[in-house]
Amino acid sequence: MARITVRGHEFSELLIKDSYDRRAIQFKNNIIATLKKIGLTENDVEIVLPKIARLRGTAAASWYFDGRNMYFSYKNCGTFVQNMYIVSKVIELEVALLSAGEKSSEEFVRDFTEDRDVEKQRKEARKILGVEENCIDIEVINKSFKLLAKQAHPDLGGDLEKFKEINNAHKMLKRELC
Repeated sequence: MARITVRGHEFSELLIKDSYDRRAIQFKNNIIATLKKIGLTENDVEIVLPKIARLRGTAAASWYFDGRNMYFSYKNCGTFVQNMYIVSKVIELEVALLSAGEKSSEEFVRDFTEDRDVEKQRKEARKILGVEENCIDIEVINKSFKLLAKQAHPDLGGDLEKFKEINNAHKMLKRELC
């Protein structure tokens, strides 16, 4: 079975070939059960399932923790349900670190705090870096970033504000994909 690394966690990638909708519901329930371990209720968690989980699509979960909106999404796999598995697994591993005291509440909040319009911001970041709207290849993104950052670098006569914009766009996409 193939291994995958997401947000610094390495685990087996799950190949799903049937029961897509049922499995999507299982992963949703797993996320809710995992977040209950840190004191959240089902009402604190929002996970939207599509009508057909075997189609391509971004899986996302949002929840409220410590007075903040937390969000995590994944879209690099071929189907929504596989993306949902990744979201479930990452949240499970992060909550385990928090529960074991290996990660502080502040670190947990920092790692998952996102604006509700994060998808729109990611689209804009890709536009700033001049890559395709649905590009998920970090090497392509890094290459474009390096080229644009060099052109806009203030020490090389570039525009400081443009340089900051390029840097922030790269950070946003790197956080999404690494």
